[in-house]
Amino acid sequence: MTARFDQAPWAAAGIRTVGPGVHRVPLPLPGDGLRAVNVYLLEDLADDGGIVMIDGGWAIPEARKALEEGLAAIDRDLGDISHILVTHIHRDHYTQAVELRRLLGSRVYLGAGERPGLEMLDRLRSDQPVGSLRTLRAAGAGELADRIEAMDHGGYDPSVWEAPDHWLHAGALRFGERELRVVPTPGHTKGHVVFLDERRGLLFSGDHVLPHITPSIGFELAEPGGHPLADYLDSLRLMTRYADARLLPAHGPVADSTHTRVAELLAHHDDRLAGSLAALGEDTLDAHAVARKLAWTRRAVPFGELSAFNQMLAVHETAAHLDVLVLRGRVTVARADGVHRYTRVR
Repeated sequence: MTARFDQAPWAAAGIRTVGPGVHRVPLPLPGDGLRAVNVYLLEDLADDGGIVMIDGGWAIPEARKALEEGLAAIDRDLGDISHILVTHIHRDHYTQAVELRRLLGSRVYLGAGERPGLEMLDRLRSDQPVGSLRTLRAAGAGELADRIEAMDHGGYDPSVWEAPDHWLHAGALRFGERELRVVPTPGHTKGHVVFLDERRGLLFSGDHVLPHITPSIGFELAEPGGHPLADYLDSLRLMTRYADARLLPAHGPVADSTHTRVAELLAHHDDRLAGSLAALGEDTLDAHAVARKLAWTRRAVPFGELSAFNQMLAVHETAAHLDVLVLRGRVTVARADGVHRYTRVR
C-alpha cells in the first residue's frame, strides 16, 4: 500500500500523495530540531468542495510559501482551504491556522481541553510557558526555570492565538455524508486530539503517536496539574481499541501500522520508568537530580549536553515518570519549600 505513495524523505519540500485525495505537505520549522511539521490536505471530505486541512503549521513566511507551493501542485490554492482541524495548541500546529482564517475565512477546530491554556495566554499576554516554568521549579530546577524565563520566546502576537471557531469533543465530526472520528488523547498536551478516518483506515495522529521519536510530556501553556504521563499511556492504549490504521503523524514519515508503533512507545516508557527508578536508587531526590543521572534522546546524550529548552523537556518527562511511579506505589513523594522530592518504597 505505501509503495505507491509518499516515497520522498519525510521533511523534503513538496506535496506527497498519501492516498487518493489525501496529501501530505511538510512545512519547515527553521532552527527547530523537529525540522518540519506535516499538514494533511483532504480533497474529498468537505461537502462544499473545499479542502479539509489537518494541522495548520507555524505562522511564518516559510511555512506559508511551502503550503502555497504544495497546493499549486494539485491545482489548488489557499482559498480552497475551508476547514482546519488542529490536533493541539502548540505554535507549530495552531498559529498558521488562525492566520489563514483571518485571511481566507477558513473555519478552525481545536480540542476543548486546550481552552484553559489558550485563555491563560490571553490573560497573561505572553507566550512564556508559565505552566512549564512552575513544573520546573517544583522539580528543583529553579535556576533552569530562570534561564528559560529570561529567553526571547519570539514575542506574543495575539492575532495568532485567537480562539477557534469550534471546540472539539469526542465523537463524529461530519462533513456532509462523510465523517472523521475525533478522539481526545491527553498527554502531550491536555487537549490533544487525533482524527480517525475509519472508512479509509487512516489515523491523523498529530504529536500523539510519532514514528521515530516520543512526544514531550508536560510542556504546557496552562497550569500544571494532573498526571500527564499517566494520561498519555492511557491515550496510547486507547488507540488499540480501534481497528489498526495507517499512521499519518505530524513529524516523521507515514507508517503502515499505528498499533505497532503504540506497542513500541509503551515498551519505551516501561524502560524509562525502570530507568528512573534505578536512577533514584536509595536516595531522596527531586526530578531535576534524577534527570541529570539519565541519558537523553536516541543517541544517549548526557543531560548537561542538552540545550536549555531540551533540559526543560527532560526534567518535565522525568517528573512525569516519577509521578507515575508514585501512582503505582513504587515511590513516595513529599513537598518541602515548594519542591517535590521522591523516595523509593523499600
